[in-house]
Amino acid sequence: MSVDEAVARRPRSVDDGRPQVLDGPTVVEYERCGAWVVSARGPYDMSTVTPLADALDTAAKEHPKVVLDASGVTFADSALLNLLILTHQAADFRLAAPAQQLKRLLQLTAVDTVLKIRETVDEAAAC
Repeated sequence: MSVDEAVARRPRSVDDGRPQVLDGPTVVEYERCGAWVVSARGPYDMSTVTPLADALDTAAKEHPKVVLDASGVTFADSALLNLLILTHQAADFRLAAPAQQLKRLLQLTAVDTVLKIRETVDEAAAC
């Protein structure tokens, strides 16, 4: 299954039994070329970053190389920026395919000079 298939909107039951579409941020994890990939989709700020933070924290503790596929990040603020720096400090961390808004945030804060940023997940995982 591809990452896009894995993060496609999936129905979820609600109290009345009707399906509901998930609209918030989504985190999917998988192995790629010996690296653990965490794929993030959606907006990330202080109120939505916790599931991604939990996934990256666990990945950093359990895997020698961690890649964040940021191609689906539609919004990022200082909460995500802080998370990226903390993950960089805790693991061999690579950021793959950051979307334009995230690239701009990384450039404005000079964090792009600290992180290992690659164009694709394959490059980040060093396939």
